[in-house]
Amino acid sequence: MERQIHYLETGSRDPAYNLAFEETVLRDRTAGDYLLLWQNDNTIVIGQNQNAEGEINRAFVEAHRIHVVRRTTGGGAVYHDLGNLNYSFITDAGDAERLTMERFTRPVVEALRGLGLRAEASGRNDILVEGRKVSGTAQRLLRGRILHHGTLLFDSDPDMVAGALNVDPDKFISKSAKSVRSRIGNIRSALPADMDLPAFWDYLKRALAGSGLREDCLTAAELAAVEELKRTKYDTWEWNFGRSPRYNLRNKRRWEGGTLEPCAEVDKGLIRQIVFYGDFLSVRPLDDITAALTGCPFRREDAAAVLDRFPLAEYFGAITRDQVLDTLFYAD
Repeated sequence: MERQIHYLETGSRDPAYNLAFEETVLRDRTAGDYLLLWQNDNTIVIGQNQNAEGEINRAFVEAHRIHVVRRTTGGGAVYHDLGNLNYSFITDAGDAERLTMERFTRPVVEALRGLGLRAEASGRNDILVEGRKVSGTAQRLLRGRILHHGTLLFDSDPDMVAGALNVDPDKFISKSAKSVRSRIGNIRSALPADMDLPAFWDYLKRALAGSGLREDCLTAAELAAVEELKRTKYDTWEWNFGRSPRYNLRNKRRWEGGTLEPCAEVDKGLIRQIVFYGDFLSVRPLDDITAALTGCPFRREDAAAVLDRFPLAEYFGAITRDQVLDTLFYAD
């Protein structure tokens, strides 16, 4: 008898909600096999141990209104848009020796091959089609249950993928794990016969669940738990940026009023030390401003509130408030 697989959809494109939904299923559904398929709209999802600022192109992210959300699994940063489909398996972990990526990547590879694609698992956690990465995966254990999830680049915008994750390595000195950029590809462009994403979604659901597919949904209480987890965890700056490990950052910009080069140490999302170098014409030492910024969250609006307490022309000469902020937060 084929094993029954409970199939769930989040009904949302909000990354904070989707990650809260996934975690709620992992925590509350303590028996049975689950398959989730879901999408995020314009999002960078960073690994649990990564420095958020060191993974994103801040100016590009803000200009394109891209969400930044931290997940609870390891691995590197990935970009999601509506040309990308995410899948999650949640099941019993079983024996330790069975905790391999291959246990979960194999059915995805076989599903892709069923469409005539030359798909293969590669390295620790990637799936390739014709030598290009179309999927990255990660896992998490919780009380004998395992979550394995991954991306499937079906028809994503490669310029957005590249732009969102294109960080100048000279701006950050950090001990956190940096993402390794791979040559990426789209599944759709490699298909022998074209199909759109809804058709691919339906195919994948049936290919991964087989005849054991059972459509399921969360209870009202579980949905309330999702909303609460979204509000208190995945939608918060403290989770997405405040958990970043200690790192040093620097940037240098030439403005009409002179050169400005801030150097800062940030830990858990808070400015621990900061200095400003440059040839701007100040009439006061910057000690008052750097002291006020110490302990401030490394977030543009918080730094702006600190700067607004000072007559900045006396400290930075002709360099304006917004130019100071643009230099510190890498706005183009």
